[in-house]
Amino acid sequence: MKKLTIFLVSVFFTLSIVGFSNAMLVDLELSLLVDVSGSVNTSEFNLQKQGYANAFHNVNIWNAIDQGAFSRIAVNLVYWSGSNQQTEVVGWTLIDSQAAANTFANAISGTTRHFNGATAIQSALQWGTGRFVNNGFEGTRSVIDVSGDGVRNSGLSGTVGRDYALSHGIDTINGIVIGGGNSVFGYYNSNVVGGTNAFSMQVNSFGQFGEAIDRKLIREISNEVPEPSTLLLMGAGLFGLVSYGRKRSSKQK
Repeated sequence: MKKLTIFLVSVFFTLSIVGFSNAMLVDLELSLLVDVSGSVNTSEFNLQKQGYANAFHNVNIWNAIDQGAFSRIAVNLVYWSGSNQQTEVVGWTLIDSQAAANTFANAISGTTRHFNGATAIQSALQWGTGRFVNNGFEGTRSVIDVSGDGVRNSGLSGTVGRDYALSHGIDTINGIVIGGGNSVFGYYNSNVVGGTNAFSMQVNSFGQFGEAIDRKLIREISNEVPEPSTLLLMGAGLFGLVSYGRKRSSKQK
């Protein structure tokens, strides 16, 4: 396993040196899309914001990052609501130490709410995908993490946003549903979540969000999957190297 990791890292560095990509190579590009629609009151907004901030202060998050081949990830934070209501409140940030994670957490704590409108989740997915282009990083994986408490009621319909993201280089879209019962959880599973090793979680209330987001982020950063054989890992690694160029190209379209 260690030899395989060294092999993959050396290949990625070689590709970078020969001009394959001028971006910094990281284990993961992670975009956090946070629902700030009208159904989310001020107290609930603050619980979401503080949940993400506390998570990046948590040493367990950094420990998960440090286990990667590069021991670094890139993360941004987006607030979204209606069809034309999306903003990147914390830009793409390199996290390569606990200190960097703390800085990102403090930046989250300092954000303010921009919207209080409809729930245009598919529009948010499409808009968020565009933020990966020329962001200064190139991850071996790219993940969009969506949190929300309702189904789409505005903007792009169906699975348009999800399909756009997956066809433009995003590997995985995961979701965390806050309340909403089976209907909202079912919507996320059918219309939002998708891609490699994708998953969704549900908590009963905003008060439970903080603890759940810790588990979710660790799972995303670690890319937890059932342990395959070394042979299968080698095959997946080589496939990843082949698809790396395809992903880079599709992200720039």
